[in-house]
Amino acid sequence: MEKSRLMESKKCFCDTGLLFEECCGLYLHIHQTAPTALALMRSRYSAYATHNVDYLLETTYVSERPYYSRTEILKWATANAWQKLEIISFTDTTVEFKAYFLDSDRKPQTHYEFSTFKFENKAWFYVDGKFE
Repeated sequence: MEKSRLMESKKCFCDTGLLFEECCGLYLHIHQTAPTALALMRSRYSAYATHNVDYLLETTYVSERPYYSRTEILKWATANAWQKLEIISFTDTTVEFKAYFLDSDRKPQTHYEFSTFKFENKAWFYVDGKFE
């Protein structure tokens, strides 16, 4: 069975409880536009979990893209085993979350971020994040 078929029958990585194909798969595979900043943030988490660097770069605000390296994103995404996403709070343009993962030494880690998003040209984009 091909990889995309296996993913379709799995729960989504972003912890909504929905199937991947009915959640982040709509944005990552079918290329629908995320309707909210929260949906975009969830789909970006799923993109890290599935190593979809193209999606991560495409959904980063254009003026911020030069600060990101395709190689470094892929390296970080593949070095970690993504475990869980916890949404702490959100507004129309911000999302505060914790992403839990196992690092390359299989040690539990938590990535905390307060992210900012911008809606432009009928699409949401990740602008930046504050980290702890």
